Amino acid sequence: MAPPNNPVNSILNRLRSSSLDQCFDLCKGKFSVKGCPLLHDVPSNVSFRPFSLVCNETESDAPFPLVQRVKALSHKGGFLGFNTDEPSDSVVNSLGRFTDRNFLSVFRFKTWWSTQWVGTSGSDLQMETQWVVLDVPEIKSYVIIIPIIEGGFRSALRPGNDGHVMIFAESGSSHVKSCCFSSIAYVHVSENPFNLMKEAFSAIRVHLNTFKLLEEKSLPSIVDKFGWCTWDAFYLTVEPAGVWQGVKEFADAGVSPRFVIIDDGWQSINNDGDDPNEDAKNLALGGEQMTARLHRFEECDKFRKYKGGSFLGSNSLSFNPQKPKMLITKAIEIEHVVKARDKALQYGATDVSEFETKIKKLKQELDDMFEVEGSGLPNGNRESFDCKGDDFGLKAFTRDLRTEFKGLDDIWVWHALCGAWGGVRPGATHLDCKVVPCNVSLGLDGTMPDLAVDKIVEGGIGLVHPSQADDFFDSMHSHLSESGVTGVKVDVIHTLEYVSEEYGGRVNLAKAYYNGLSSSLSKNFKGTGIISSMQQCNDFFFLGTKQISMGRVGDDFWFQDPNGDPNGVFWLQGVHMIHCAYNSLWMGQIIQPDWDMFQSDHVCAKYHAGSRAICGGPVYLSDSLGCHNFDLIKKLVHPDGTIPKCQRFALPTRDCLFVNPLFDNKSLLKLWNFNKYGAVIGAFNCQGAGWDGKVRRIIGYPRCYKPVTGSVHITDIEWDQCMEAAAMGEAEEYVVYLDQAESLLLLTPKSNPIQVTIQPSSFEIFSFVPVKNLGPIAKFAPIGVTDMFNSGGTIQELDYSETGAAAARLKIKGGGNFLAYSNVAPKTCYLNATEVAPEWSADGKLKLDLPWTEEANGISDVVFVF
Repeated sequence: MAPPNNPVNSILNRLRSSSLDQCFDLCKGKFSVKGCPLLHDVPSNVSFRPFSLVCNETESDAPFPLVQRVKALSHKGGFLGFNTDEPSDSVVNSLGRFTDRNFLSVFRFKTWWSTQWVGTSGSDLQMETQWVVLDVPEIKSYVIIIPIIEGGFRSALRPGNDGHVMIFAESGSSHVKSCCFSSIAYVHVSENPFNLMKEAFSAIRVHLNTFKLLEEKSLPSIVDKFGWCTWDAFYLTVEPAGVWQGVKEFADAGVSPRFVIIDDGWQSINNDGDDPNEDAKNLALGGEQMTARLHRFEECDKFRKYKGGSFLGSNSLSFNPQKPKMLITKAIEIEHVVKARDKALQYGATDVSEFETKIKKLKQELDDMFEVEGSGLPNGNRESFDCKGDDFGLKAFTRDLRTEFKGLDDIWVWHALCGAWGGVRPGATHLDCKVVPCNVSLGLDGTMPDLAVDKIVEGGIGLVHPSQADDFFDSMHSHLSESGVTGVKVDVIHTLEYVSEEYGGRVNLAKAYYNGLSSSLSKNFKGTGIISSMQQCNDFFFLGTKQISMGRVGDDFWFQDPNGDPNGVFWLQGVHMIHCAYNSLWMGQIIQPDWDMFQSDHVCAKYHAGSRAICGGPVYLSDSLGCHNFDLIKKLVHPDGTIPKCQRFALPTRDCLFVNPLFDNKSLLKLWNFNKYGAVIGAFNCQGAGWDGKVRRIIGYPRCYKPVTGSVHITDIEWDQCMEAAAMGEAEEYVVYLDQAESLLLLTPKSNPIQVTIQPSSFEIFSFVPVKNLGPIAKFAPIGVTDMFNSGGTIQELDYSETGAAAARLKIKGGGNFLAYSNVAPKTCYLNATEVAPEWSADGKLKLDLPWTEEANGISDVVFVF
């Protein structure tokens, strides 16, 4: 794995720079960087200390090269702190003010999710800002301020009056108080914004010693594969027969998933008033389970009663593919009547008996539908079983899946960090557990109202005592591992901050839980089998990522607007991309960004597919049964379930950092990434929606939902951010292939930018490939298999022979249309050692039809001789 954001600088130059003067200075209420005023009116109780005076590198477990790198750049960073008169568990203090200076920030708009925000003043910041980058053109540099962890406190930035930047430090417990903070925020300066992120988070890693960078960790096995998640297909109605049917549909179409995630709905949960030993019955929609608790670590009856071999051989699949949609539709009908009743009560109605009668009738209809549709098992297998032993339950089911679907490498399941949404039911397991009331942090004032938070606060969380966190996670995961499950999607992560009052505060509680989770991952899932989700808050990244190496960087994929806006089906998709792109700037230093699942038959599916093709992470869908666009899927996925993945994670181009690609009416989102032998830029029109701080939610901006014109240039690619790509950035000439326009351009670094107009919810992918001079005449550059969105990712190997007959030798994965640029026709072409005749045209397009050969893993050997 190539380390992310690895700038190409020599060790000697970095060490030499350590002798330079400190870059920051705090004097007489003015905080300056390299002599340039940055913050004015800094209160007298605020302090600054250089990195070297605070951090003792010898106490860090970071690898020696990382420590040396941080030490060599230590003059570029330091810590802000402050003192107050009285100890408190939550403190707000100004760090000074700035105005008329462009900034880029990321803030928490919900407990779980963060997104991008730009402005020009400290008063433009949003609540729960996790970092802010200030543009300092006076010294051609950028400065980042990152609120961090100190002792038992975590911190965030928030807006103040008259341009002031406020820092909010909180412990989450009235028993944990302080009045002295010497290193509650880290500041760093760099001439390159991407180096800035790398250097700053490296320094914080060495200082805190509580997390690890992505470059220190191994990635999950699913990172370069295609998968399917059951969530949108079933919600809580998921069952073995439905999962089997879903995998079969992909396999029958020739795109077998290499991993499956069985999402929420497989666990043994019930409500406090239910029989403590029985599962909650007939749950359908997400939300119905949010006050329920785990009552055993094994799978629920739907999966526990599965008998091995039920769907193998001559046993027919007795399952109605329409069943999930029928159940979900009826549950939605009930939900609408419940909302209408609640609205009537809100407006003063005294008689809602008509609503109650209708709700009761609809619930009975739903129960009857569950009963009529049955268990989904073949006839004769619906009776009650003892369900013990290897021939029953999840273990038998995962074994049968792998027997039938040979390419299925990984089967993962979902669970909440605290077990279920409502935690663990007290007395139901061997663990010390009690229901803890939830207290929402004052830091979340001003963020978006959230049904999930309301539900969790309503029911509290059945919290296993932190001293038993190791036992808790191992109890869940050891059973899953023994049952053939190879990883987990851990969700609802940021609930710990609600329940930390009695447990030493949010930092100490988080440490206990994350350490327990890390230990279990190492023991049960090879240390890498996890996607973290609903976790986009700084204390998770600073405390919970010693082991976790992949996590969500976006909010959920919303296939429709949950607030009912009929146009939301379009504009929410651009919002999702903005979340993912800008969160990757900081989260990508610590975890592999995961852009989440989407649906291949969605009205904006192609738009999502274009972003997933170059995001650098796994590609997975949440298609409902029978609802697939296989033509689209095959532009992302090879027949063997692998993907032509970029070499690292996608990031916004430099000219996108201080603009608003959601509702400024003029900016495209441009993402850059690398392939092995070239680079890509994806240009996406995301205009049409965004955060409104007054109403505290994301709203539509219809006036912005229109075509946007922008430019793309070779210099938009940050070639120096990947050591292997640096040489490609020095080429004299490039070929650029436009995926959607299917056009080929020949450019130099001095060429004018490519002008492009992108329609709403649309995109273009530009593949840049250096041109190689072969012999006295020939010029050559391989584009790749253009049937795929990321054509350059299909080129596995490239070697040029310049002695004797000039030749280009390639290994290419994928079947279909291979395209290269060549200014002359090759003399000879060999495909898998057989001479063939490629198609060449005077515009430089060199085409060859490639087969998909299963025995060769879809890889073709191609030689062009000039």
